[in-house]
Amino acid sequence: MKITFLGATKMVTGSNFLVEGAGKKFLVDCGMYQGSARDEMENSEPFAYNIHDIDFVLLTHAHIDHSGRIPKLYTEGYRGPVITTKASRDLCSIMLPDSGHIQEQEIEWRNRKRVREGKKPLPPLYTAQDAIDCMEIFQPVSYDEIIEVDENIHVRFNDAGHMLGSAIIEIWVNEDGKETKAVFTGDLGNNDIPLLSSPTMIERADYVVMESTYGGRLHMRNDDKANLFLNIVSETLKQGGTVVIPSFAVGRTQEILYELNNIKDGPSSEDFKEKYDILMKAPVYVDSPLAISATEIFRDNADLFDEETQAIIQSGDNPLEFNGLQFTRTADESKALNEKEESAIIISASGMCEVGRIKHHLKHHLWDPKSTILFVGYQAQGTLGRRIVEGEKKVKIFGEEIAVNARIEYIEGYSGHADQEWLLNFIYSFITKPKHIFLVHGEPEGQVVLKDKILETVDIPVTIPEYGQCYTLDEDLTMEQAVEPVTKVTIEKSDVLDKIKTLKEELEDMEVIVKEEYLGEQADDDSISRLKLRLKEIEEQIVRIVEKN
Repeated sequence: MKITFLGATKMVTGSNFLVEGAGKKFLVDCGMYQGSARDEMENSEPFAYNIHDIDFVLLTHAHIDHSGRIPKLYTEGYRGPVITTKASRDLCSIMLPDSGHIQEQEIEWRNRKRVREGKKPLPPLYTAQDAIDCMEIFQPVSYDEIIEVDENIHVRFNDAGHMLGSAIIEIWVNEDGKETKAVFTGDLGNNDIPLLSSPTMIERADYVVMESTYGGRLHMRNDDKANLFLNIVSETLKQGGTVVIPSFAVGRTQEILYELNNIKDGPSSEDFKEKYDILMKAPVYVDSPLAISATEIFRDNADLFDEETQAIIQSGDNPLEFNGLQFTRTADESKALNEKEESAIIISASGMCEVGRIKHHLKHHLWDPKSTILFVGYQAQGTLGRRIVEGEKKVKIFGEEIAVNARIEYIEGYSGHADQEWLLNFIYSFITKPKHIFLVHGEPEGQVVLKDKILETVDIPVTIPEYGQCYTLDEDLTMEQAVEPVTKVTIEKSDVLDKIKTLKEELEDMEVIVKEEYLGEQADDDSISRLKLRLKEIEEQIVRIVEKN
């Protein structure tokens, strides 16, 4: 049995692992790279394997960094099954078309220039329709059921507690009269994520491929984060501000709705009653079409909720519905939120503030010292969300420099990823120790901390694989570099692409701000002439760069 690591190596994105055993080749996850241009340029590169050699795909969960290149597999001719849980399939049916729509938007900007130059337009990585079409190869399975994929390969999906439908996958491979068992954790959840059950503890494995997103950190515990959440929100609303929560459309949004509904069952002290009354008077807006669709899928898969949540539902209290909750589907409804003078709670995607409606809400509230921007999920390096969390005093949004005067808070305990304590608890739960652990899906510093903790506490050998390394799961654990790693020259080239991507985003932002503020009804001939002159200067600089190269 062999595993080749082709994504999520020393980074938190692009999960993709090629497994070979018993005469078969299959993938565990086929995720998209997200974040910097250096990462995203990998999405359009050819797959590091012949897709026609792949017999099947096992998908741990629906998040795009695990599922996002499945439509690309499909458009290139793959027609084997994608085996995953029903809830993951349901979520992929909305998340992958949404991703396809983004790919179409991304390529449109590039193609405008190509057409002007007389070049053929480039196709998107895949379209929304491609993503819809690829759903035909999804094969849903249930938790806890051992499935015979092949007479020598059996798999079982176990609840990972990370998001609805997420799974830890056990894989048994029989070859040469010997059985080898590998476990892929996918993304492991916290032990106290609202709505979801705790991650399943696995009794034995020979080899474990484990995520390590928060390998070097501990989260705030559940009671602490609920109290902190209430304090932050009530203090902001009391002074007439708005709470803006950048939230991932699938997972974090639903958990925040649960928290808002659940707060009513807090202590009966006068202090709590005052804060609760303030909270209940404020409208709560979910401003993300994808989050709204995902919330409906959560409701349809309520059988996967933990026992406590199911009991609440049976009592007639739906934890994803409460007085004051409003959903905004259209762009006009979204814009109207920033024209209201009332204090409110706005939950909007994207969670890392890179795209989507959240950027409009940040533009209208970041400068306001009465308001709060409350982060509740992981912020990748290089993203707008990460820069705000790390304390930048000014950021550019839609071409305009915005002062960061609002209160900035980050409740890490709402993350869907297990922290160091629960990652270690997952390892401690094995009755029979694994022979070896591979750490993936993490930033290098945290991975090293977690590796040292594992060696110190349970003395299991640990490897942090590099991209393209292939390990044969035998006594010697031999390694070969099956695919060449990214070179220094490639990195430097992608640094240039990063800068171009930033410039492109700023130009797109500038287009929006020019339409809204410079070309409005109050515009006069002089101001338009000055604007045209400045734009001409920018155009000439770009032309000089292009002509020089």
